[in-house]
Amino acid sequence: MILSGEINKEIVSLLNSHGAKAIGISGKDAHFVTAEPLDFAKWGLTGKIKHVDASVINNLVHEKFIPVIAPIAAGEEMGHPGYNINADLAASYIAKSIGAKKIIFLTDTAGVLDNDKNLFTSLTKAEIDALKADGTIHGGMVPKVDACLEAVEGGVEKAHIIDGRVEHSLLLELFTSEGVGTQITL
Repeated sequence: MILSGEINKEIVSLLNSHGAKAIGISGKDAHFVTAEPLDFAKWGLTGKIKHVDASVINNLVHEKFIPVIAPIAAGEEMGHPGYNINADLAASYIAKSIGAKKIIFLTDTAGVLDNDKNLFTSLTKAEIDALKADGTIHGGMVPKVDACLEAVEGGVEKAHIIDGRVEHSLLLELFTSEGVGTQITL
């Protein structure tokens, strides 16, 4: 209820008040994201995505809506309360399904950092695997880079992790040659 009913609607309202045409949905709407339990005994209603119906998002975008998507997936049985999905993975699966060229993750750090807190401006899968193995990439950054890899392995050309607290970070990452975060490719 918090993700889908409160936070989602607050984001939609903010976008609309600035002239956007946003609409809030979750994966339960039109069952466009379906999932199964990750490990019900251990995690309860936390799920892993089975399918994304890209036509729902494509139709909204065609009608010039900005979809604001809460990471809640539908279960298969009638009346199922839904599954909580990791938001980064949900974004990756949706990006893959719609054939996105880029996916950008905003976070509260500059991007992927080395052990001396220096930014990696670009990483490949092989480099990420090595950095995870030696412990450089750890904690909350692991699911972020995993979501990036999920996206690029699924056909998204580039994934980016940038600091959403930096003013104009999206523009700086996309429209300058040096960028401000970490770009991930195959």
